Amino acid sequence: MRLPKARLDQVLDRFHEVEARMGSATDGAEIVRLSKEHAELKPVVDAVQGLARARAEMADLEAMTADPEMAAMAEEELRALTDRLPDLEREVALLLAPRDADENASAVLEVRAGTGGDEAALFAGDLFRMYSRYASTRGWRIELDSATEGDAGGYKEIIATVTGEGVFGRLKFESGVHRVQRVPTTESQGRIHTSAATVAVLPEVEDVEIEIHDKDIRIDTFRASGSGGQHVNTTDSAVRITHLPTGIMVTSSEKSQHVNRDKAMKNLRVRLYDMQRQAKDLARSDSRKSQVGSGDRSERIRTYNYPQGRVSDHRINLTLHSLPQIMEGDIDPLLNALIAEDQAARLADLEAEFG
Repeated sequence: MRLPKARLDQVLDRFHEVEARMGSATDGAEIVRLSKEHAELKPVVDAVQGLARARAEMADLEAMTADPEMAAMAEEELRALTDRLPDLEREVALLLAPRDADENASAVLEVRAGTGGDEAALFAGDLFRMYSRYASTRGWRIELDSATEGDAGGYKEIIATVTGEGVFGRLKFESGVHRVQRVPTTESQGRIHTSAATVAVLPEVEDVEIEIHDKDIRIDTFRASGSGGQHVNTTDSAVRITHLPTGIMVTSSEKSQHVNRDKAMKNLRVRLYDMQRQAKDLARSDSRKSQVGSGDRSERIRTYNYPQGRVSDHRINLTLHSLPQIMEGDIDPLLNALIAEDQAARLADLEAEFG
């Protein structure tokens, strides 16, 4: 892909403008905003400058091929650089391609049992354990917001905040219906059952500008319940907030009612922000029909087949015969393939823009 010089210069000009404004800014909020933009632009600028150096070097080497004494060496270096140039251009193109504004955000992870009764709740528990182990390998922190346990174990619903760099950018591909095919522990005749759980991944963005009026919410307190542990108490400290215009309901069941109210309000803002994201995604769906990265939670995205030890992602027709490793948290092979597919779509958008 031959990226226009004007587009590359535009990035460099903006970077230098941000650097100049950072040197003169006195307002704290502006300094934070400029510092964030500077950090986002820096890898793009480094890649653009690296590409510019490579193109300049190519021009010099082409000129050197006219010199009989330097021609052989110049031609050899020119071939090597010509082979490397497409990778440099692709790296820059990916950095310039339209990307999710919430790519680096932390996220709220929700796992809910679907069809399948007790087995669905057990599977929801297995999925949450899988994500927890994956988060641990990446150094992310998981904080439980609320949980409703299943009668036979697992969870009817579990919600947690996953904090770290780039959480949403990787886990957003997990939103959707996950289906499992296996013999439940309660099945005496060894029959394979099919059940499902729904995963939702919502970006947790700092300083989300979502205005919530007191008249639009109802706050209820209740006593947390469960099989034991930190989410059970003897006072009405758990908090449920209902957003009346949308019907969105959020809960938090820590020991402190004050903490629960703050966490519930934070999660309400996250969900209202996600509604805005969903509306924007829907508006863009006519231009790109790919399911990858769409976050459609009604779509069956993956099947976990225990008898055959395989996991199939239906969006990209990928099947891996490594189910035990995946359930232990090794989901990078799935996520990397999904990210690659999403990158290809973004590059196609960029090529269409540049003609």
